[in-house]
Amino acid sequence: MSDTPDDAVRTYIAEHRAAFLGDLAEWLRIPSVSAQPEHDEDVRRSAQWLAAKLRDTGFPTAEVWEVPPAAPGAVQGAPAVFAEWPSGDPDAPTVLVYGHHDVQPAAREDGWDTDPFEPVVRDGRMYGRGAADDKGQVLFHTLGVRAHLAATGRTSPAVNLKLLVEGEEESGSPHFRALVEQRRDRLAADVVIVSDTGMWSETTPTVCTGMRGLADCEITLYGPDQDIHSGSFGGAVPNPATVAARIVAALHDENERVAVPGFYDGVRELTATERELLAELPFDESEWLRAARSYGTLGEAGHTTLERVWARPTAEVNGMGGGYQGPGGKTIIPASARLKLSFRLVAGQDPDRVEDAVRTWVASRVPSGIRHEIAFGAATRPCLTPLDHPALRSLARSMSRAFDGQKVRFTREGGSGPAADLQDVLGAAVLFLGVSVPSDGWHAPNEKVELALLLKGVETAAYLWGDLPGALH
Repeated sequence: MSDTPDDAVRTYIAEHRAAFLGDLAEWLRIPSVSAQPEHDEDVRRSAQWLAAKLRDTGFPTAEVWEVPPAAPGAVQGAPAVFAEWPSGDPDAPTVLVYGHHDVQPAAREDGWDTDPFEPVVRDGRMYGRGAADDKGQVLFHTLGVRAHLAATGRTSPAVNLKLLVEGEEESGSPHFRALVEQRRDRLAADVVIVSDTGMWSETTPTVCTGMRGLADCEITLYGPDQDIHSGSFGGAVPNPATVAARIVAALHDENERVAVPGFYDGVRELTATERELLAELPFDESEWLRAARSYGTLGEAGHTTLERVWARPTAEVNGMGGGYQGPGGKTIIPASARLKLSFRLVAGQDPDRVEDAVRTWVASRVPSGIRHEIAFGAATRPCLTPLDHPALRSLARSMSRAFDGQKVRFTREGGSGPAADLQDVLGAAVLFLGVSVPSDGWHAPNEKVELALLLKGVETAAYLWGDLPGALH
């Protein structure tokens, strides 16, 4: 247990709240949109701003790391920020905090009530692109470590504290794994804390314990060399659009399980305890459907909705097309058709094996007379924190203190991110500390962060740095 006094932490946070929020607003004004080349210099300016702020916080080392192009002539990656603050304790564990400083595109005409890059505070919330995803959740670590030091009287953290804040997460982190491999020695850690997730709700504090992986592909099917007359040739030559439809129809069986042989190889099934923990969450399926803008649930038989979106692998059709799409009819056999598929992966699945299985399955369903090509994008591996890991218990204990003793529950996330690269390359357990809530509107107009919850993140971090050394020894 940590000897960090609660009152001292809360007093320090209250005294420095205004300055912290001023810093966040200043950072949000930098439109660090990694997906838009016209903002390349803004992404660089964001990295430089953060490095300077970390030095002001007290980090002896704060560097902007250039991300080299993946190949000669390729586009250079967006800069990342690395910072390090060694502990004065010789046996202190090393913690690496991960986040990102780039943001999604945003413009007033997208539906924002105010300029997305001119943050405003209203009703206890700060509105602005990046307020929750992810600048707010990165920056709370600056105040958290200062509160930890002030409350304990230390001059350096009780852990060796490192930060890695990348600049192209919103563009798919195309250079991230290579960066981690290149800088493996500098990034070495006992535990990784990812602050790019959220909580269940404002009133239910939770810790995420896993994210799914992702593999996606585009399949192009070629039939005749050009569109041909369906009367003269229909029924006598294969139609690529029909083949595409048959592939889609065969993707799942009658129980909504993915029908690709070998797809489930290695899948780590939920334990009874994990299912019980998910069932504890106050889940309202009708409310969830409203958020999904959908009218009914459907998924793998034998699993609840939460299990399906968090802990089971999936296959989805993201797009399909081929042939004539204009008004009226055009009686042709199209020359080609195209499918876009994505596969969410869970712990135990290997993206390379899944890709091989999909390639083999697609090839088996393409008839003679149809040529096909299949191209996969960069895969993301799944990531899972063991429920019995001592660092997870430490994190839950620290968050409970910040939330006045409330029980902290456990969630997973259905989405994907680069956390598994840190786990794979560094060989460290990955934990997730996030205080954003669903209403924050990540990637949407009027993104905001609840200021009271953001400060709970600060408080959790302040307790965590004092608690972890005892938990890991």
